Amino acid sequence: MSIGAVEAARNILTRLHEVMASRSNAQAKLNTVVEVIGECLHSEVCSIYLLREGMLELFATRGLAQEAVHVTRMAVGEGLVGTIAEDIEALNLAEATAHPDFMYRPETGEDKFHSFAGVPIVRRERAVGVLSVQHVEPRRYEDIEVEALQTVAMVLAELITNADLIDEVDYSGVGSGQTGPETLRGLTLVKGLASGVAVYHQPRITIEHVVAEDTEAERQRVILAFDKMREQVERMASQAEFGVGGEHEEVLATYKMFAYDEGWTRRINEAIDSGLTAEAAIERVQQRTRMRMRQIDDPLLADRMHDLEDLSNRLLRIVSGQLGTAATMGLRSDAILIARNLGPAELLEYDRRRLKGVILEEGSLTSHVVIVARAMGVPVLGRVRGLRGKVREGDQLLLDADQATVTVRASTGMIDAFDTRLGRSRERQAAYAALRDVVPVSADGKRITVMINAGLRDDVANLGLTGADGIGLFRTEFQFLVSATLPARERQTRLYREVMEQAGNKPVMFRTVDIGGDKTLPYLRHNDGDDEENPAMGWRALRVALERDGLLKVQARALLEAAAGRTLNVMFPMVSEPWEFDAARAVFDSQLEFLRSRRKRVPEAIRYGVMLEVPALAEQLDVLAPKIQFLSIGTNDLTQFLFAADRANPKLAERYDWLSPAILRFIRRIVRNLEGQAVDVTVCGEMGGRQLEALALIGLGIERLSITPASVGPLKAMIGKCDVSAIREAMEGWLAAPPENLRQVLTSWATERGIVLD
Repeated sequence: MSIGAVEAARNILTRLHEVMASRSNAQAKLNTVVEVIGECLHSEVCSIYLLREGMLELFATRGLAQEAVHVTRMAVGEGLVGTIAEDIEALNLAEATAHPDFMYRPETGEDKFHSFAGVPIVRRERAVGVLSVQHVEPRRYEDIEVEALQTVAMVLAELITNADLIDEVDYSGVGSGQTGPETLRGLTLVKGLASGVAVYHQPRITIEHVVAEDTEAERQRVILAFDKMREQVERMASQAEFGVGGEHEEVLATYKMFAYDEGWTRRINEAIDSGLTAEAAIERVQQRTRMRMRQIDDPLLADRMHDLEDLSNRLLRIVSGQLGTAATMGLRSDAILIARNLGPAELLEYDRRRLKGVILEEGSLTSHVVIVARAMGVPVLGRVRGLRGKVREGDQLLLDADQATVTVRASTGMIDAFDTRLGRSRERQAAYAALRDVVPVSADGKRITVMINAGLRDDVANLGLTGADGIGLFRTEFQFLVSATLPARERQTRLYREVMEQAGNKPVMFRTVDIGGDKTLPYLRHNDGDDEENPAMGWRALRVALERDGLLKVQARALLEAAAGRTLNVMFPMVSEPWEFDAARAVFDSQLEFLRSRRKRVPEAIRYGVMLEVPALAEQLDVLAPKIQFLSIGTNDLTQFLFAADRANPKLAERYDWLSPAILRFIRRIVRNLEGQAVDVTVCGEMGGRQLEALALIGLGIERLSITPASVGPLKAMIGKCDVSAIREAMEGWLAAPPENLRQVLTSWATERGIVLD
């Protein structure tokens, strides 16, 4: 903004401040405003249009016919004024009639005026009106004049909102040209259906005061806010989770570039010089950025501009002192949470009764928040681009994570259809809940053990709600993921003891901490912070625990103390060879001896097991089997290792089927190799939680499943209809001579026998 623009804007703002402070009614204030702007910009016409009852109504004018006030009305998108409101962009025309959207309104008497400039009046990212000027002579307005108009429009937004001149319903659905239903696509991270209002994890700040009382004081506030924001960016760069891979480094490099960009700070200071508060100045520059973003076709450059938008929001929160998230403010109704990314600790802060779903602009299948959300039963849709430009706080959303879509501003018919689907889903869930006390026994009398996966203290309540046989997998790393520092032994002991007490007589299989790799912890680094190219097959799980033996010693002691007088079931993840199990078992044995030497109570019995996720372990089961009491097949990792396919890669996520003969033959071989051994074989993971896949697993000889709580009811229903001997015979035939599409064949087999599949 040049000196001329600063002076013009400052002059207008000074006079508008007096107008706003007067005791005149709102209409009188607007009448004065158009006169002030017209005089300061030497403009023959100045008009204000406000959105009322869905139409842009001429509210005040200098230069046009006064008889047209409250008479001239046009729809959003109609005429030049409607186009400005629809696009939320300024127009600057030397000859208004030459524009394709020009529409002549004879009652205004605007025949003699040729030049036209207009800017949107924006409130909460929505156009709530238009401010325009006109001249008889055909000329383009200078940029400094248009910028002055844009600054004034911010003041008008405050004035008309405080005066209740616009109806909430009028502007709530208008902005960026998006007024009708729109369906956005993403990547399914956690399946499920949900409806609720859009709530941003970091809500946009509503600016209440636009005109500055003390320009220098506002400048100092911005300087301090920039310092704090730059500290935050530097801190982000030093954290482990932001250093993994080139993409994160690129994002941070862009963040740092913008955070230290002198042009950005200069434009904000110029806006303050014109008389705006620090918040209004940041917002003023941000509006300009948004307008530029809408003109960018290059997706890479658009992403970079989104980074600047994100930093602007951060700066605005700092300068306003509103640093809290939506969780700290509390959810007031059923909500769909929206965020760029989210940490597991942040998700756990939300009221589970009100949080119905999550939408992420980024996110991956293996991100920490997805692991926790799945445990909470909250559907999650990730990688939804352009959310902030299309979804506003309070918009009603229909989230269908099953189909990887979210619908914004749905029509009545769409809502009714979605509610019908949601109702059917809830009816099925209610029917499954009624199976709580039903023992999972097949049609031919075979007892199948159905357990649940857990990782949070509150998850244990699902044992009673589902009637599950126990917890087949308790992920102890959740406590590590949601902690800012390594959890102390006392905290670990307390959690494990409470879990066992709540579980009562039902068994709990504790998996020792599975961190590292794709579950990085900021407080636990290795190799001086070197990053891994393939973290899923890198320094993780038992490999971390054995190298950092203090980590495993503390956890072993905590588990042993928590299980005093009880049976402790403990298993080790990511075991590749028997010697790794031996080394981990030795840590527990040494801690057991230590407790006994101190005359401490110890577990009544200890049962040891391993997670079979690494295919190599299957080749040495004869060596390992005599040493263990149970083995859990982790199908999530096992599948990606067998197919050399990263399950976090969306291009590969659906490529390899769990009902592929390769994975089924591999699991059957494990089952056969352990026949006659005193080893319980369980399948843990998403594969076992799907009815059709579980049917196939039972056909392979699997009689123990550990799944998400939501899958227990559907599996009980399927098991009750299943003839185990028949499916085992059928599976033998299919795996001996695999059909072209085993999934289709198995589905037909189940349907013919009355097994209803979701």
